[in-house]
Formats: sequence, C-alpha cells, structure tokens
Amino acid sequence: MADITAIELKERIERKEQITLIDVREPHEHEEFNIGGENLPLGGIMEWSEDLQMPSDTEIVVYCRSGNRSSMAKSLLTSKGYSSVHNLTGGILAWQKM
Repeated sequence: MADITAIELKERIERKEQITLIDVREPHEHEEFNIGGENLPLGGIMEWSEDLQMPSDTEIVVYCRSGNRSSMAKSLLTSKGYSSVHNLTGGILAWQKM
C-alpha cells in the first residue's frame, strides 16, 4: 500500500473520508501536537492489532514525528493482515510545514 503525503491526508480529512488515524509517537509527543489520531506508541502496536475489532480492509494512516516509526508500524499492521495501511510521509514534521 502506498504512503500518503501530508497534503493528500489533509484533503482527505477535509472531505471527511473514513480513515483511522494512529499516532505511534510517545504520549508526551502526542500531547504537544497531534492531528486527531488515536495515540498508540509503536511498542503497543502488536498487542493492539491482535485485539483489533476492525475489518482487515479498514483504511489506516499511521504517523509519527518523521515517518520512521510509522513505517515500522505500517509493516507490523500489514503483517497482521491489514491491507490498507498508509504511512504519513515525513510525519508530523511534514504536516507542520504545510
């Protein structure tokens, strides 16, 4: 599944598209600035994905500060069978530069 840019994500949010946003940064990072996603640090992704009650085709966008942790989260979720997972390219840093 392709990654998504900050501009593309912003447009999709403004169109009120059904996207599940997951912030994989630590809680203190999420508190400083966030775009409305559920805060689930990278270390908890595996546990969370095992308990997840969403269909495997749910569209998910994962993000972090720069895109590195969320890239790992994308891989983990994809390995768990989620077929529509995007990484926010450049993370929150790219979002804030818009």
